[in-house]
Amino acid sequence: MTRRYYVPELPPEGGLVSLSDTEAQHALRVMRAQANDALELFDGRGHQADATVTQVNRRECHCLAKPAEVVDREPATKLHLGIALPKPDRARELIERLTELGVQQVTPIVAQRTQRPPTDSLLKKLRRGVIESCKQCERNLLMTVSDPVQLEQFLDDNDLPAEKWIAHPTGDRLASQQDNASASVIAIVGPEGGWTEDEVSAATNADYQTIALGPRIFRIETAAAYLAARLID
Repeated sequence: MTRRYYVPELPPEGGLVSLSDTEAQHALRVMRAQANDALELFDGRGHQADATVTQVNRRECHCLAKPAEVVDREPATKLHLGIALPKPDRARELIERLTELGVQQVTPIVAQRTQRPPTDSLLKKLRRGVIESCKQCERNLLMTVSDPVQLEQFLDDNDLPAEKWIAHPTGDRLASQQDNASASVIAIVGPEGGWTEDEVSAATNADYQTIALGPRIFRIETAAAYLAARLID
């Protein structure tokens, strides 16, 4: 597997590229990159480029990149998930899995039963996890991890043409025909204590359909990954 590194500004026509401090440290200390090694660079916006290491030292890694090209590995369905995130260690794993599955955007939701809203430090780690997952799974478009919002704000901000679902045990079972989702889907997954009746009412009043994911109660990360897997590809 070709080693991949994140370079936000790839030169369209190719040229010299210096890896960021974080990427350079990974290349040098973990992957033991040396001059003349072949790499693959991606900008997180859909482009990638083959490159060759030209110079390394203790802290820097410089490459010569070929012209960038568009390589689209995105699913047909654009899925935006609003999630009341679980505890930090589980949240990091969740974000990695959703990145691999091709989710377009995740917005952390602060629900009435949310025990602890995500901190700035956690959000930074989650966004870094997106980059690492894209490097591993060869995705060229970074999944967006938005700033946290209250449920009411999320519903207002996403008053858009799309299929809209809220995961809830009393909803209709996710039907097989829903596997072939429309081009745009917005779905929300609640906290460990579940949604309150007022939150479910607010969502249904905003045209969200309640859907049940099965006869068992899933953890947050299981529910979100299950939805993504059913709806994408």
